Amino acid sequence: MKNSIKLLIAFIGLLSVSCTEDVQDTPAATPDTSLKLLSPNSSFNLVLDGAKLDNLATTFVWQDPKNPNDESVAYTVEAAVGGTNFAAPITLGTTTGHFLDLTVGQLDTAAKTLGLEPLVEGQMDVRITNASESSNFFTLKVTPYQPHWGIIGSATPHGWESSTDMAFNPMTGKYSISLGLLDGAYKFRLDNSWTTNYGDDGNNLTLEQNGADIPATAGNYTIVLDIENHSYTITPITNAWVSSDLQLRWVGITIRLWILTL
Repeated sequence: MKNSIKLLIAFIGLLSVSCTEDVQDTPAATPDTSLKLLSPNSSFNLVLDGAKLDNLATTFVWQDPKNPNDESVAYTVEAAVGGTNFAAPITLGTTTGHFLDLTVGQLDTAAKTLGLEPLVEGQMDVRITNASESSNFFTLKVTPYQPHWGIIGSATPHGWESSTDMAFNPMTGKYSISLGLLDGAYKFRLDNSWTTNYGDDGNNLTLEQNGADIPATAGNYTIVLDIENHSYTITPITNAWVSSDLQLRWVGITIRLWILTL
């Protein structure tokens, strides 16, 4: 019995020595001191609303263990087209803090700058950088909004009360409308709001922000707005009434033929 106890003690002693050696041989865990983006993460998916451009879209939050409170370190929030490995990044903002707010309008501008199409869900990669390193990245899903441009004024159907929407042509990137105008004036307005509006100071088919009212003479016109180049065209529809008369005549002929077949 005594021999069994001695053997058991010897075994425990050997086991203790072995475990001690294992602990001594295990290297100490190295703390992660890398710059790390925490949010928003890849679950972010937002359809941008043109009526809420000033609202908060998201807040970028990150940690930098090497500089937890150093306000002399500048950080840049970058974005790039999803899956391009930041080949051509753009800057969303810079700060010496560890967070950055981004509005719906700022996110929409960034998405369109990257080439994301309005009304189509696209992907943009985002990360944080400083002078010495870049963080991990997340992929955000963003659907840019399609701006609504219209005309407003005493010459338009709704007067100065409300804009008359223009149609967007994705092939040309221009807006257009065909309508009857009254003697009076008009301007171009974004999203039925006076925040962004264009007039023509020289009445020379070029547009200026908050520019002068554009004079109009009563008649039927097609107006095309090229907002990218701040210009427009207005073309009289000379055969508007003839076209309408022909349509009425064709309708009359169709009705008569239908009656004769009864």
